[in-house]
Amino acid sequence: MRQFFVRSMVALGTLGLLGALSAGSARADDISGAGATFPYPVYAKWAEAYRRQTGIGLNYQSIGSGGGIKQIEASTVTFGASDMPLTAQVLQQNGLMQWPMIIGGAIPVVNIPGISPGQMLLDGPTIAAIYMGDITRWNDPAIRKLNPTLKLPKLDIAPVYRSDGSGTNFLFTNFLSKVSPSFAQKIGSNTSVQWPVGIGAKGNEGVANQVLQTTGSIGYVEYAYVVQTHMTYAKLRNQAGQFVAPSVQAFQAAAANANWAASPGFYVVLTDQPGAASWPITGASFILMHVQSKDPKTAAALKFFDWAYSRSGQPLAEQLDYVPIPAAVVKLVQASWSRSLKVNGQAVWPAK
Repeated sequence: MRQFFVRSMVALGTLGLLGALSAGSARADDISGAGATFPYPVYAKWAEAYRRQTGIGLNYQSIGSGGGIKQIEASTVTFGASDMPLTAQVLQQNGLMQWPMIIGGAIPVVNIPGISPGQMLLDGPTIAAIYMGDITRWNDPAIRKLNPTLKLPKLDIAPVYRSDGSGTNFLFTNFLSKVSPSFAQKIGSNTSVQWPVGIGAKGNEGVANQVLQTTGSIGYVEYAYVVQTHMTYAKLRNQAGQFVAPSVQAFQAAAANANWAASPGFYVVLTDQPGAASWPITGASFILMHVQSKDPKTAAALKFFDWAYSRSGQPLAEQLDYVPIPAAVVKLVQASWSRSLKVNGQAVWPAK
């Protein structure tokens, strides 16, 4: 059942049509977008519900944050989606604006015989050493020290990484770069990096599937994939020194310190946040749109995002264990729509 779910997600991601998830195929009046796989499950759920209510669908290509950035820069879609926020300078250079749409977490997952979800304890420096090829077996002394009560097998570790340009890559490498100076120097933080060891897989769907199929593997995926497939996740040591399990409450704790109002372009990175309850690899997923556009679908896209922020959309996000954007931040976002977004020189929000 677990592998069927992941294979289904892979197939749908390859098709790249969220509109196909709702009743009927993509149509000319559907909204087009492309980018991050991190929010893909909730965008799918939103698309299905929104089409039932309005008749308008969403044609979303789940191709990774890097691809989403490229497509919006090329104006081939109405909006892009990225889990790596762009700096205010980059936004200005490309005539773009961005805002947070949803908050979630990237989760380390393992496939080790005899290990159940939440039994394995890991910290950032140890994971960094695994992905640098310095720790190669599950019974390594560094892992045994973190897990003195576990019977760890003499089993080779198979690191699985995102082969495509992705915001999940950014969150994962950003966290490891913050806690491991060696990782920061040798690999660094970006949507796409040069991994010295491991197996590449495309999308959150591909990584989840590869981990499920490979004994001895470790990977990192968005939380919805962990929940839906009952994958074996590891608890992580956070900045406060506490081992925490991934949960909506842990993501909320990490996001609690975010100062969106004082962040130009809503540029906020939520990895390695303080707090005893904080999940250390938390992040927001962002929407990217052109400030000055000729795309007639812009207003329709804003209506969809407004609906997703509302009492209609937020419960659907919570059902998939995402953290909705706080109401105060939504007001800041919508004020930025009114202030900045124009189509053919005319303001498009509030929508008519």
